[in-house]
Amino acid sequence: MAHYDVVIVGGGHNGLTCACYLARAGRKVLVLERRHLVGGAVCTQDDLIPGYRLDVGSSAHIMIHLTPVLRDLELHRFGLEYLEMDPWAYYPILGTGTGISFYRDLDRTCASIAKISPKDADAYRAFVHHWGELNEGIFETFLQPPTPGRIFRTIFKRNLLNWRSRKLWSSLDTSRQLMAPYGQVIDELFEHPAVRTALAWLSAQSGPAPGEMASGDMLGWNAMIHKSGAKRAKGGSGALTQAMAKRLLSDGGEIACEAEVTEIARTGPSTWRVAYRSPDGQSQEVEATRVVSALHLHTLFGKLLKNPPEDLQKRVARTRIGNGFGMIVRHAVEELPDYGDASAPAGPLPGTRDYQTSLQLLCPSLDYLTSSHRDFSFGLPPQTPSVVAMSFSALDPTLAPEGRHTLFTWGQYHPYELSNGERWDDIREREADKLYDLVCRYAPNMRGKMIARYIQSPLDIERTLGMLRANVMHLEMSLDQMFMFRPLPELSAYTVPGLPGLYLTGASTHPGGGVFAASGYNTAHVILAERR
Repeated sequence: MAHYDVVIVGGGHNGLTCACYLARAGRKVLVLERRHLVGGAVCTQDDLIPGYRLDVGSSAHIMIHLTPVLRDLELHRFGLEYLEMDPWAYYPILGTGTGISFYRDLDRTCASIAKISPKDADAYRAFVHHWGELNEGIFETFLQPPTPGRIFRTIFKRNLLNWRSRKLWSSLDTSRQLMAPYGQVIDELFEHPAVRTALAWLSAQSGPAPGEMASGDMLGWNAMIHKSGAKRAKGGSGALTQAMAKRLLSDGGEIACEAEVTEIARTGPSTWRVAYRSPDGQSQEVEATRVVSALHLHTLFGKLLKNPPEDLQKRVARTRIGNGFGMIVRHAVEELPDYGDASAPAGPLPGTRDYQTSLQLLCPSLDYLTSSHRDFSFGLPPQTPSVVAMSFSALDPTLAPEGRHTLFTWGQYHPYELSNGERWDDIREREADKLYDLVCRYAPNMRGKMIARYIQSPLDIERTLGMLRANVMHLEMSLDQMFMFRPLPELSAYTVPGLPGLYLTGASTHPGGGVFAASGYNTAHVILAERR
């Protein structure tokens, strides 16, 4: 039986990040991936619609640019190239021929808001300065295992003790806003309905609804994008994980695709056995000193781990996955959405507008967004889904044939489990139509311009990517499942009590989902620190 220092189960971007750091440090590493290619939810395929390169998971890369991962692993040497999305978001105001552009440059953003509401432009500038500073401190806690003392010291240092920039009452008010629903914080800070709606739909992307308590920083985190920017990996989101795979192989690491793990078992004080099915269906086994699970937490404890501690298994089973998150449809189209904003600057490619490279926030009003979540809470498909439209072929012509384009439509608040007796396999086409119809409502030029589409309903997301109940964050991103509570206090340091040599990484762990790589980075450094 082959022996490795570390076997990593799951080839998503966190698993690959962890593997790369360990292999770079001289460890003998094997990555086992269930699918035919690595990447997990950071993956791009060219076999879904002939001639088009389509992401099957995330598309915009934001938070990873605030980490040292890209620099440490020198991924540019392995073919990774990033293209700046600027503006990174655009909110077209329905029926007006104008909109709000969120540029990396704060002055340009405020000038765009000022066209709609000068007072809100001033408020937005103050918001970015204040919340950006606070979140720089919070970000420090993302790149190390979380502890109550570390998190308290960070917030205390950055907020309550910063006498130079604000008075005590202002610092206490920020602490109050952190514990408030982000919808309430938006109402307190901004006045114009379009500004409020744009920021609410942006903030909703991490999952919690605008009325959820202790979600204030879902709004505040947007201030950090002015520092990191939002970027697209040239050739598709999966270019990131393909570069990671090349880096891993260059350092002597190994990757086995179409290797579905069937059991993880501890066989001795410092040995583990990992069983998996090879592409030909044969059962294979490898031995390792350490095993890192980059899988969904419930998959590990509920399906693969042999003889887990009974009490811990019960506690894991009680962590909240929720009832889905959203769905996405990848379209091949004849042209790009035109929102009628004649004042919008030209885009990077001939015949494009700059907003066509951004996250296009299609949500007519806060009531519209609230109604989507109301339907979701009753287990019903949203009658009026809000959409984030993404037309990245306006930035990267490698994604589509000449003269053609890609259009991704992400709709949120689509329940995995339906209460009305319907089945997703029966209604996926109908619900996909709703997303495209909203694009056409905002951009009438898109009617009749669809060539083909690849639908990812909540059930499809679970089947393809292993994200249980289609929660792309694995576990709900509410305060009781964040920081030192993610996924449980005893698992928050990426180790498993009572099972030495078993480690956790991925979206189930701190700091959560998104193209971040912080969890993989942290897990690798926990392992390397132990060896030192």
